[in-house]
Amino acid sequence: MTTVENPSRPESKDKADASDNPPLDKYNVEAAEALANDALRLPISEAVPIYEQLLGVFPTCAKYWKQYVEAHMAVNNDDATRMIFSRCLMTCLQVPLWRCYIRFIRKVNDKKGLEGNEETRRAFLFMLNYVGGDMTAGPMWMDYIAFLKSLPAVNTQEETQRMTAIRKAYQTAIVTPCHHIEQLWKEYENFENSVSRQLAKGLVSEYQPKYNSARAVYRERKKYADEIDWNMLAVPPTSSYKEEMQWMAWKRLVAFERGNPQRIDAASANKRIEFTYDQCLMYLYHYSDIWYDYASWHAKSGSLEAAVKVFQRALKALPESELLRYAYMELEESRGAAPTAKKVYESLLADGTKNAPLAQIQVFTLLTCLLDSNHFSLQ
Repeated sequence: MTTVENPSRPESKDKADASDNPPLDKYNVEAAEALANDALRLPISEAVPIYEQLLGVFPTCAKYWKQYVEAHMAVNNDDATRMIFSRCLMTCLQVPLWRCYIRFIRKVNDKKGLEGNEETRRAFLFMLNYVGGDMTAGPMWMDYIAFLKSLPAVNTQEETQRMTAIRKAYQTAIVTPCHHIEQLWKEYENFENSVSRQLAKGLVSEYQPKYNSARAVYRERKKYADEIDWNMLAVPPTSSYKEEMQWMAWKRLVAFERGNPQRIDAASANKRIEFTYDQCLMYLYHYSDIWYDYASWHAKSGSLEAAVKVFQRALKALPESELLRYAYMELEESRGAAPTAKKVYESLLADGTKNAPLAQIQVFTLLTCLLDSNHFSLQ
């Protein structure tokens, strides 16, 4: 992927061009909080327009999504609840919101017997696949294990399957750097000893070093996470001191995860890095340099399709960002996706970009390359 100059400070114009920034009052945090509080006291029919207004401005605010969905859950609007979860879960990787999802799934499946238990089990696995690596995921793992322990087993085969699932859950949880990891380890030891003291010794010895490593990484990870304001709303950069400190805090956490401190396998490490970037973008949604870094990391790792998806998400968030459009155009050109590169090229010319010399150099260089390769015509 051709290198595009990457801004290094939050106040950089390319991080969030002036054209990216809607009127400031649209992102008035105090007004948004007041609206959210007002919605809590209103009937759901009157609250819905308020929530839609808030989430139109703050689409990655898990707190508002959770409040919105809980308002529907309170009056048993199950269809509306499902629809809201379908809109927010993939973009809001936040444990409280996902635990709310599990509460809903358990409620609607409470009296469905074996079928309901299976649907709930799948929902737990779905949740843990996406947010099970979060530093605050410890209670989620405990909830899942408690659920597994509560399942009925009518024969030896079902009991064996249940115990295997519990063991697998514990063994995944105790190597995850998360809150309550020490409690999870103690529970795991007790579980293995309750099953077979003879087998427990070998299994505990096998997992002790992995647990020790996860616990050490958790303590380091916590230092970085404690610097982050997890209640911050995603607003366009204003170059305030607080915003810059948050930008720097997220940069440090991402760098920590990219260093693979736990020395886990590449696939697991990459999943953790992706998760950290996705969480970061819940708060720094309007920062083009974060989107750029994320896409560049994918591209440098050889995951060009993933890089393309990040750029597409980025341009939905910041459609006027020249940095992102140039970088996306270059990526598409480098992988031979000429029609897409041409569309980006045409959009740059149609907009009459502010940085005309740079625009002309880049787009005409691209055009020459594509024409030489017979990728498309000017017609």
